[in-house]
Amino acid sequence: MMSGMLETPEKVLEFALAGNATFTLKSKISGLHMTYRIRKPGDESPHFVALMSGPDNEGSYQYLGTIFSGKVYKHGAKSRISLEAPSEKVFNQFWAAISQNRIPAYLEVWHEGKCGRCGRKLTVPESIATGIGPICDGRI
Repeated sequence: MMSGMLETPEKVLEFALAGNATFTLKSKISGLHMTYRIRKPGDESPHFVALMSGPDNEGSYQYLGTIFSGKVYKHGAKSRISLEAPSEKVFNQFWAAISQNRIPAYLEVWHEGKCGRCGRKLTVPESIATGIGPICDGRI
């Protein structure tokens, strides 16, 4: 379920790096979409990127790559998803743009209606706009 579109690069970056973010990239041209999850297991660890690859939107994810220092994305050597796969190419282009403070013109970024940090359902209108709940907003 796509609950909120993240409309600025700042909001996208804050949400994506919050630690437990699930979001969908939707092509404005084709209408096709791909869902990704970015998690950070600990304070000092990098962020791990996974692609939703099956019907279970909670458990059907495959490792795609790693984001280091909140900026640099590298495709994972242990990823079963090819460097040539559309899902890899789209994420790579998306992350290159976001890390330079822009959203690719052909993409929309949607969060699933849950806080990108703790995963709780968002109900406050301001939180739905940012993808970060009011309690977590001060801790990111």
